Order: sequence, then structure tokens, then C-alpha cells
Amino acid sequence: MEVRENTAEILELAGYKVFTAENGKVGVEVAIDEKPDLIVCDIMMPVLDGYGVLHLLSKNPETAVIPFIFLTAKAEKSDYQKGMEMGADGYIAKPFDDTELLNAIETRLKKADILKQTFSQDHSGVSEFISSVRANTNIKLLSDTYEIVKYKRKHSLYSEDSYPRHLFFIKSGKVKTYKINEDGKELIIEIGSEGNFVGYTPILEGTNYNESAEVLEDAELMVIPREDFVKLISYDSQIAGQFIKLLAKNVHEKEERLLSLAYNSVRKRVATGLIEIFDKFKSQDGGDTRLKISRDDLARIVGTATESLIRTLSDFKTEKLIDIESGKIILLKEDKLRHLSN
Repeated sequence: MEVRENTAEILELAGYKVFTAENGKVGVEVAIDEKPDLIVCDIMMPVLDGYGVLHLLSKNPETAVIPFIFLTAKAEKSDYQKGMEMGADGYIAKPFDDTELLNAIETRLKKADILKQTFSQDHSGVSEFISSVRANTNIKLLSDTYEIVKYKRKHSLYSEDSYPRHLFFIKSGKVKTYKINEDGKELIIEIGSEGNFVGYTPILEGTNYNESAEVLEDAELMVIPREDFVKLISYDSQIAGQFIKLLAKNVHEKEERLLSLAYNSVRKRVATGLIEIFDKFKSQDGGDTRLKISRDDLARIVGTATESLIRTLSDFKTEKLIDIESGKIILLKEDKLRHLSN
């Protein structure tokens, strides 16, 4: 009760309109009636605990999209792990100060603003999406704006087996992707026009190009650095989903494949981070396979959101690649993690 009242007072002083509930059952009813912009929920509550609240609200289409933050005691590490696995957007460890609470809420509300927006599938929509992500998240991109480059007909953007360094977005004109068969004949794979992205699949797969790309008619292309594209697609799964809608132009089958590739990209980055840390410190620790590193620090090393990291570690634990014990990550199948990281 004291935590609830203190939390409500802090938020009201910051200018937020606050609804409170004395137990989880009432909380679900209030959330359904009021449809708040964000929910802060304690785990330990009478009648219905926080996990039950999240479960019920996630089943309701009108409340499933509301950002959900758990309150958990610092000693209850398994609590936030379970909450993140269930789909919570974050957690705040008790005791917390005013600034920590307000920062966590502001961050989630900003991300929610991105997810509510509909971006047009043209140059202005892509620019608005990237500007919104830059302004409302902690993602650090290389450039404030991306250059629009004019290319003449027959200009080669990239060739088969070369390393992808950029993602291209067609503002105007046309670009063809093609392969040359054993007889030296050109086989056109796809012709991209205004609103299409070119060259993203090998970046997601971590491979070289498996085709060539050439400007079919004079074109204006937005050139996005590979590093920025990887950050946009792997930092946060929900933001990645927004970006993928632009990439796939709402073609469902294509969208599903890109979501799968983005998911695998995060898995590879987390596996790489774990192996790099293990290799760096194994000589000092006598080959100990237990890694003591905070989830926030590991997320910064990997370059993803803490929430995405926790969900990936949970997948690795389910697959018995790792175990988590007393806050330490234990490598169970080092060889498989190395394979994932390659």
C-alpha cells in the first residue's frame, strides 16, 4: 500500500493522471475500463499477482498493447526474468528513487509513441521513422540524416560475393537485382522501384551478397550504413517490427521471413557477446564457464535493449545452451554458442 501511494504521488507530481488499484483483480478491471497509456504493476499482490494481471491483459486486444512495467525487489532476480519472458516491457527494482521511476516511464511512453504511428512507405515515411527512433530511444545512430545519392543508369550498386556495407532505399527510379548463370546469361531476380529497400537480406543473414544489383534507370537512393540498419532491426523487437513493415511493404509472407531473420540476428549477437566475454576472461578465471555480468552491461556490449537480451537468454536457457544461477550465466554448450556466433 505504501509503495502504491508513493508511486502514485511521484507520478501525479510529474503531471501524469494516475489510477490505482488495491489488488490485481481490481487492477485488471481498471485497466480495461480506463485503457491507460502505461501500467506499473507490483508482482506480489493480494487476490491476483502481477503475473496473473499481465496474463489477463495480454489476452485482451485492447490492453495487450499497453506498455507494462513490473515492480520487483532486487533480491527477486527470477521474478523479472519470468516477467520479461511473459512479455513485460520492463521492470523497476525496489527500492527505487523518483528519477529512476520517471525515466523508466518516459522511455516506455516514447517507445509506445513510435509503435502507435503509421509511417508511409516512401522516402518521407522512412525518414520520419528513423527520426522518431533517434528522438525517442537510446539507439545511437551514425548519422543524423542519410544522404540521398543520385545514380545513373547501369551503375553497379554491389556485386555477388561482396560484403554488404549499406542498405539502399529507392526514392525514385528502378534497381534490378540479378545473377549470372553458368552460361553467362543474366537472370533477373527482382526489379525494385520507389518505396523498395535493396540489399537487406545478407545483412540480416550475416553473409555476403548472393546476387548483384544495378541501377535500371536513373535513380535517387537513400544510403543507410549497415551498422545503423543492424541497430534499428535488433535493438528492440517491437521497433524492429515497425521497420520490417516498411521493408516488407506489408507482404505477410515476406514480413514473417524478415521477422525470423531479425530474431536470428539478435541471437547471433548475443551468442557472439557471450563467447567474446568468455574468451576474454577464461585465462583469468581458470577456464570457469560462469560469467558474472549484469544484464544491462551485456545488453550494451551486444547492442540491444535489455528486454530483448533477457528474452534471448531465456531462449538459450530453454535450449540448454546456458544456465543462469545466482545472477551468473553458465555456458553449457560452448561449441553450439560458437557455431551460432559464426
